[in-house]
Amino acid sequence: MPSSDSFPYTPTTLRTSVKPRPWVPFKRREGRIEIPPLPFKPRTDNLLGMYNISTHIIPAATPRVTPNTPVPELPPRSSKRAERDIKKLGLELMEQQAWQGEDGCSGVTDERLLWNCVNRYVKKDREVKVRMKGITLFLVHATGFPKEIWETTLCYLLAVCGVIDEIWSWESVQHGDSALLNRQNLSGCFDWTDNARDIANFLINYMPEEVEISALPVQLRRLPLSISEARQKNGFSSRTLVVAGHSSGGCAATLVALNFPASFSSLILVDPMIDTFTEFPWEHIQYVIGLTLIRRQHWPSREDALRSFKSSPVFSAWHPGVLRLYVDYGLYEDGSGRVGLKTPPIHEAIVSANLQASRETWELMENLDKNIELLWIMPGKENREVTMMEQVFKERVWRRPANSSNIIIKSSDHLVCISVYHLQSFL
Repeated sequence: MPSSDSFPYTPTTLRTSVKPRPWVPFKRREGRIEIPPLPFKPRTDNLLGMYNISTHIIPAATPRVTPNTPVPELPPRSSKRAERDIKKLGLELMEQQAWQGEDGCSGVTDERLLWNCVNRYVKKDREVKVRMKGITLFLVHATGFPKEIWETTLCYLLAVCGVIDEIWSWESVQHGDSALLNRQNLSGCFDWTDNARDIANFLINYMPEEVEISALPVQLRRLPLSISEARQKNGFSSRTLVVAGHSSGGCAATLVALNFPASFSSLILVDPMIDTFTEFPWEHIQYVIGLTLIRRQHWPSREDALRSFKSSPVFSAWHPGVLRLYVDYGLYEDGSGRVGLKTPPIHEAIVSANLQASRETWELMENLDKNIELLWIMPGKENREVTMMEQVFKERVWRRPANSSNIIIKSSDHLVCISVYHLQSFL
């Protein structure tokens, strides 16, 4: 890796177009929508004694880009599988997903009601005068993580940064509490474009006009059509929106910015999955998906799960606070006396197996509005994955050169938001 803290300008190697698909608009749901039984209890804690925490839900965008298909069965768990066999599992799921999306199920529209959960963090002090067009931070998680995974990073950030009025942390439909709400209605395939459409649905139709210090209802109210239409054209009237997305969340956030640029002030992309997926990246993602398919998903208790994670080379590298958040908010009591992953491994693998939106975003990146300040935060840890991806990283961070910068976190790999050594450098 380079000795500097950023990648120098690197032009893109010419590639054949993937023919990006047009944005699919979402319909406005009419009539009353019944609130489902909530899988979470109201939060009674706060961040640093300064920010109240609350969890809210909104209906997801409809119809879905992805069709309604049966959920595949998980392969049997085994600790003795060879690497080639694990990669084969991943490739088989990727091929199945590609067939469903392109040929096998085209035209099968999914209009079932899904829900997104989102956490809100707002200052407790009711005497604080919120600034006009103050900063709102919007966070989008990586595949496999709940919306709460950012909270350790937020504690570092808010201790040194007092300009953020409000924070919203997003959760995709098959992750965390959203997954518990939707478990009867999740499809057997998923396109990252739907996560982007869900985010856009929230930003345009549900994020309140003002930063309200008072409590908000659990199911956020849909805004009047006049406000939604004005946002699409002119952005927010009372907010400066800064969006940070990690991995697949960074790709989804970028897709929203490409289609609704007026809403964005700046975009922070934390090793986003924006790539063409050829050669090493293509081989590596097969292995990652295969591992996900055979990962453990149940433990006798949260403390047993925590001990298991601490014995893992992957999880033991995480900041202790982040690992505790994962145990507290990424697991749930499954009714049998055990705890299980809120995000089912099969759905985590399905998300990772659908790469079309990532390729499309890579191609479209050069068209991102130059008024949106762009910051890339990239891993620089000396390991095989990062070393093999160096040229990919160099080209990725300069897909849109104007108003763009990048930072290399040399102590971190892809999990740059959650590993133990980087947090202060990240800020």
